Amino acid sequence: MPRKLRRAAALAVLAAACLLATACVPALVRNREAEPAAQLPASYPAPQPSAAMGEGLATRSWRDVFPSPALRTLIDEALGKNQELNLRIQELVILQNEASAKHGEYRPKVRADAGLGADRVGRYTSQGTSDEAHELSNPLGDFGFGLVASWEVDVWGKLRADAAAADARYAAGLEGRNFVVTQLVAEIARSYYDLLALDAKFAVLDRNIAIQARALALIKIEKQAARVTELAVQRFEAEVLKNRSLRPEFEQEQVQVQNRINFLVGRYPQAVARQVRELDAPLPPLLRAGVPSALLANRPDVRQAELALGAAKLEVAAARAAFFPALTIDAKAGFKAFNPAHLLAIPESLAAALGGNLIAPVLNRAAIEAEYRSADARQVSAVIGYERAVLQAFTDVTNQLANLENVQAGYALRVKQVEKLKRSVEMSTVLFKAARADYVEVLLVRRDLLEAEMEVIERRKLLQQAVVNLYQALGGGWRRGVAGG
Repeated sequence: MPRKLRRAAALAVLAAACLLATACVPALVRNREAEPAAQLPASYPAPQPSAAMGEGLATRSWRDVFPSPALRTLIDEALGKNQELNLRIQELVILQNEASAKHGEYRPKVRADAGLGADRVGRYTSQGTSDEAHELSNPLGDFGFGLVASWEVDVWGKLRADAAAADARYAAGLEGRNFVVTQLVAEIARSYYDLLALDAKFAVLDRNIAIQARALALIKIEKQAARVTELAVQRFEAEVLKNRSLRPEFEQEQVQVQNRINFLVGRYPQAVARQVRELDAPLPPLLRAGVPSALLANRPDVRQAELALGAAKLEVAAARAAFFPALTIDAKAGFKAFNPAHLLAIPESLAAALGGNLIAPVLNRAAIEAEYRSADARQVSAVIGYERAVLQAFTDVTNQLANLENVQAGYALRVKQVEKLKRSVEMSTVLFKAARADYVEVLLVRRDLLEAEMEVIERRKLLQQAVVNLYQALGGGWRRGVAGG
């Protein structure tokens, strides 16, 4: 067969093989649509606080939401030292490096190459006979150096899709880091209000113990006057001891709360600085939740799920492109000689090569198809993950709006209860001194007052924490800024 015909036949076979490979790309069969089906409602079912107008709570910096200097200091320190947050930052470094590596895949690769060696061929071979005729030594040296270049031409966009997916994974990692920030800021604020509530409970407890101690002294005087019996004295002493026993419990709780804050801040156990009466600070004036669609921009976990979905789609495109032939171009240029003395001879020792390869998968298609199906399954999982993140965000805000409304109502009623009980205590004391009330009534009223005051403190703490919870649910806390900005 003539040489030209052989070359044409070889090219025809190669072209037919490539066409066959591209024609056999399987159709992607999905279990469901690749786009999210969830549609956010136009508004929240729970009522929004009526006091707020203007900018939504989620868009405010935590410096505006938490005016306490002590709390701001704790959050600032935690943002620099918290171990979980710092681990996320290192994960971001890894993702960024992976993205840089993917971007380098579709650029030409050039490397320096140098080598030396020796070949010994048999005398009675064609190469050996030729070398002997030309009086070449056997073994014959092989020396060379130069540049080697290789470039995979991204015809089908596979490498660029991989790079874009890596960029999306890095952006999703940034949002994951922001989500950790929102959780960290909220957890420190909640724990800080736990600590303030314990301080307030200590003050109420100590005040009531002192009042009950004076009442006990009065009962003892009444006993000496034969107006009450020893039973009354014992009952009052038992009440004083019961209240004193609460102090060690509060102290242990205080230690645990402080250590929880210290752990979040990334430091060893120590006293946590705080200011008196901060629990009674007014609530932030801006409590609008906004519209549900704002969650898509404010919630870092929703943004992370959205970016992960985008990355999964790009990975499906890259997996599909793996079925198509890959075109690579290779080039070499440098110096090559059998004797080092002739290595730099120009142009005699100059050497160059240029070639291209078109590679199509034939026998390994099962592995490529499996990766293709896996990429599609990961895409469907990303769709479900995004829908779940949106649903979770909407549910969280709905719950926290209702919680804020209910805690406010409960707190107002508890405050009125304390006012009534305080008047009852005054009246019971007057009536007891006038012998018109039994000591048991005095004892029970004082016990009810202590419990009610403790409950008011608890409700006030829950009210402050309800704002924190709503702020977190709306996606607030990750934005940096200064107060008032």
